[in-house]
Parts: sequence; C-alpha cells; structure tokens
Amino acid sequence: MAPVSALAKYKLVFLGDQSVGKTSIITRFMYDKFDTTYQATIGIDFLSKTMYLEDRTVRLQLWDTAGQERFRSLIPSYIRDSSVAVIVYDVASRQSFLNTVK
Repeated sequence: MAPVSALAKYKLVFLGDQSVGKTSIITRFMYDKFDTTYQATIGIDFLSKTMYLEDRTVRLQLWDTAGQERFRSLIPSYIRDSSVAVIVYDVASRQSFLNTVK
C-alpha cells in the first residue's frame, strides 16, 4: 500500500486596483468561463479548488481582494500566511501598474 501524503495547501491572494481583472482571472481558472458584466468585489471573496496532479493532490485557496482604496488597509491581514501574491494590473492603464507598489 502506498503511503498517504498530506494534502498540500496553498493560499493565493490576488491584489490590484479596482476593475483590473482579478475576479475574471479567478473565474476563468475556477469555472473556465468569462463574464462580461462587472461587479465589484466587496471586501474579499474566497474560493477553494482541489487539483489532482500526477504525483500529489493540492488545494488552492484563492483570495479575491477588493481593489477599492477604502479596503486597502485590510490587505496586510489578507496576505498573512499566503503562499503566493498575484499582482494584477490593466495593461491599458499605466496608473494601475504604478499602483502595484502601494
């Protein structure tokens, strides 16, 4: 009997300005679809996906953060214990790129 390995868990936090596409990227990854209607994330949205790879199983926790300025103070608590920070910006908006340093 093969040994049972622990389920690897990874927390991915998506960061960036409002309406740069964070939710769209997550929706495409989770459900393989794209929704053309825009609806702002309020606070944070949390999704989980288990992936079965050749040699292991991993669980991804996807944290979709709000891009509005009023939620920016919450970012340190969101990124705590994260494995990956995905910084998203709009290639058509220089300001959204410049804001990635905030």
